[in-house]
Amino acid sequence: MKAFFISFGCKVNQYETESIRADFLSRGYEVTENPENADVIVINSCTVTSSGDGKSLYFLRKARKLNKDAVIVLTGCMPQASPSISEKIPEADIVTGTKQRGKIPDLVKEFIENRQQIVSIGKYCADDKFEEIIPGDFSGKTRAFVKIQDGCNQFCSYCIIPYARGRCRSKPMEMLKKEISELARNGHKEIVLVGINLAFYGKEYGLRLIDAVEECSRIEGVERIRLGSLEPEMISNEDLLRLSYIPQFCPQFHLSLQSGCDRTLQAMHRHYNTAEYLTLVQKIRNIFPECSITTDIMVGFPGETDEDFEESLEFTEKIGFAKIHVFQYSPRNGTRAAERPQISKSVKHERADRMKALAGKLQKEYLKKQVGKTVPVLFERESSPEFHQGYAPDYTLIKIPAKKCEKSLRRMIFYVKIKKSEKDCCIGKIVQ
Repeated sequence: MKAFFISFGCKVNQYETESIRADFLSRGYEVTENPENADVIVINSCTVTSSGDGKSLYFLRKARKLNKDAVIVLTGCMPQASPSISEKIPEADIVTGTKQRGKIPDLVKEFIENRQQIVSIGKYCADDKFEEIIPGDFSGKTRAFVKIQDGCNQFCSYCIIPYARGRCRSKPMEMLKKEISELARNGHKEIVLVGINLAFYGKEYGLRLIDAVEECSRIEGVERIRLGSLEPEMISNEDLLRLSYIPQFCPQFHLSLQSGCDRTLQAMHRHYNTAEYLTLVQKIRNIFPECSITTDIMVGFPGETDEDFEESLEFTEKIGFAKIHVFQYSPRNGTRAAERPQISKSVKHERADRMKALAGKLQKEYLKKQVGKTVPVLFERESSPEFHQGYAPDYTLIKIPAKKCEKSLRRMIFYVKIKKSEKDCCIGKIVQ
């Protein structure tokens, strides 16, 4: 039997999809890249925004039209956060959430035998432990994601994720070391540590995220360590100093800002203000002069005035981010922000356009500053025959011209001198 897998949303979802894929492979399934000839289609959904829901549902309905006979599984955050809605989706044969993913192949077997829709969404408890699932091998990928943390205790007023993921819990250190060692043996030079609220790693064990990074750095074959999105209030001076002593650490800090206006941050129930955020960025840049600071910014939060938005724009420019993910606020049922008076779609759209224009300007300025530098680049799969491409430690995309029929540089690290910058990347040349 053949199975097709698709993942929407964050790096944690990508990790979990790889795990589900590995589970099916261990049970004798073949993996297909074409949903039309699959016997089983697994859709790992995202619900962080309404557009995330929309993408998952659009693909689900498209898949059913393309393949009327396949067993379709809808899993992930959307069913977990909205079980009463998800179980009424007729195109899904199996609906399951973010718990007990190891049962999905068994549920498929049960459906094939009975041909009755299965809804199996487990509930989270306060004392839940980190769920052990089969690690994916990330075959065909250059970088490997490793989920080391799940859940969130923050309850920002706009966010449904604590309901979709439960409370914070961390992967035990021995499990983490075993998984990363296996990935390194399989040729993965770069490990990306990810989580729902990654900076909370290890809290129940008396550990911190830096402890996981240090353990990872001791594993033979790991040449790069990168971190997923971080909450600004959880990063201490000691953490930064200890990170600076790790040669494999890639100095890209994705610090989720959400808004550059203190009034909006307070209404969002974020746990920092702009002065604290700025101080943290200054400390990072002092310790890591070659770092990049990237972020997420929301526009159109309920109650955000024109003055608030202008303040957010001004602060964003002041920080000078290397890259920004801009998104419009969308109400999530069950959150406090959804109950407040909403801003019109046209205003949100106009603010998003302005913030994206600023983001493009800042990215262009950041890339220009890279010209003349010589950086190590881990090359990935070529996107076109004209270029080899890969990423510098600060996550700048670097391309070098490729000769016709030249062999791939994938999974190799070379030093590259950056010659010029373009809209979203830099062009360079390998140097000795």
